[in-house]
Amino acid sequence: MNVLERIRKTFVYVVAAACVAMVAAYLAGGGSTKAAGPAQASDQDVELQLGQQMFDELKAKGEIVESSPLYDQLRPISDAITRAAQPRYNHPFKFYLVHETQPNAFATPGGNVYVVDSLLYFVKNTEELAGTLCHEVSHTIHRDSVTLMEKDQKLTERDIAAAIVLGHPLAIALLGKLRSLSYSRDVESRADITGSDVCAATGYNPWGLVWLFQDFQNANMGQVPQLLSDHPGNQNRVNALEKHFRENPSVFGKFNSDSKSAKPMSVPKDASEVFLR
Repeated sequence: MNVLERIRKTFVYVVAAACVAMVAAYLAGGGSTKAAGPAQASDQDVELQLGQQMFDELKAKGEIVESSPLYDQLRPISDAITRAAQPRYNHPFKFYLVHETQPNAFATPGGNVYVVDSLLYFVKNTEELAGTLCHEVSHTIHRDSVTLMEKDQKLTERDIAAAIVLGHPLAIALLGKLRSLSYSRDVESRADITGSDVCAATGYNPWGLVWLFQDFQNANMGQVPQLLSDHPGNQNRVNALEKHFRENPSVFGKFNSDSKSAKPMSVPKDASEVFLR
């Protein structure tokens, strides 16, 4: 199951729960929405609920790494990204290592960022890891997952309240199976651009994401991490990034485009892991 599919299921749960609360309040109020009171949560509340639900799911599956020497490699990068990106988002960013079968990284609404442990072994240098995480953080900054699911559902909490008032059974649709979701090329490219800006602010070379795309093009398809195989149009995204770099020399001119200038990842082999229970 890809990341958007997992968030989608959580989104259905959260919005369905809000719907149930609205129905209960509506009935308790004798059919009056005024009696029901302010039943809908703010966008920020929904984001926090989505993030917490995903955290609880990963914890229940025993996938969250509580302690490991791998955090020694991750924390300097994640701390720098947090300092650079935090002013752009209302909730604190928190980075967690998780253990899954394929190299990946994903950010969920509410500020949590998950880095699959094997990604640290897949990337060739710290810049590629930083570029990947800056890209994922940018999806959270832009609220891309929530926006995508709201568009796909064509239903917001306000719509649910309206459906209840009108007596329309739209709430039932929340419990049905939704289409699989994926970000469009434009959404991915926008996250690349914002991610490169964040990366430059951290001091890590924003060319890292470009190098990762280039590695992807040369990689065995069986070794390609989900974070790349799920994301469309890599060459177009590389072109957009390079154009962004050229048009902003004051920001990006100091960074070397040659991957040979990168700092290799130094990761302990078969690092021990203790999982959060």
